[in-house]
Amino acid sequence: MSWSLLKAIIVLPGTVLVLVPAAILLSVRDSAFAAEWVTTSQVGFWIALIAAAIGATLSLWTTFLFLKVGGGTPAPWDPPKRLIVRGPYRHVRNPMITGVLLILFAEAVLLQSWPLVVWMMLFFVGNAIYFPLVEEKALEKAFGHEYRHYKAHVPRWIPRLRPWKQSDGCKDARNF
Repeated sequence: MSWSLLKAIIVLPGTVLVLVPAAILLSVRDSAFAAEWVTTSQVGFWIALIAAAIGATLSLWTTFLFLKVGGGTPAPWDPPKRLIVRGPYRHVRNPMITGVLLILFAEAVLLQSWPLVVWMMLFFVGNAIYFPLVEEKALEKAFGHEYRHYKAHVPRWIPRLRPWKQSDGCKDARNF
């Protein structure tokens, strides 16, 4: 495992999924918002387990695609060198964020924690602002027409039911 990938994992999902939730849970531990684990006999446990499994699968799959197809990592300091439009990226432009949101949802449900639900919503709102203002502009600059074409056909947050297929107009068919 490369240092860039390890750093990206520690800094990005490590902060969002571990550090911030731990700080939140510690700060509310003696309040009415204290976490309380659900039991395996509660339906919430199984819903959270399914959400966590889907979220982890999406996160790992997209990280693999960043490394193998994109030639980079999910981190801004080591972005992909090629546009990735495979697997879940054929359905939605931000499957990695979807995966992280599913894991945050699972944490909130497993711990029956409203403060973690608030954190999950803040994380989404932050990304909903960041992506169109910063990341998408950088992707347009890096990949030009290829990214604009992709962006016109694949939604940012709500997945397409059918995977998008490249039409004439994008130059690198290997990425599609």
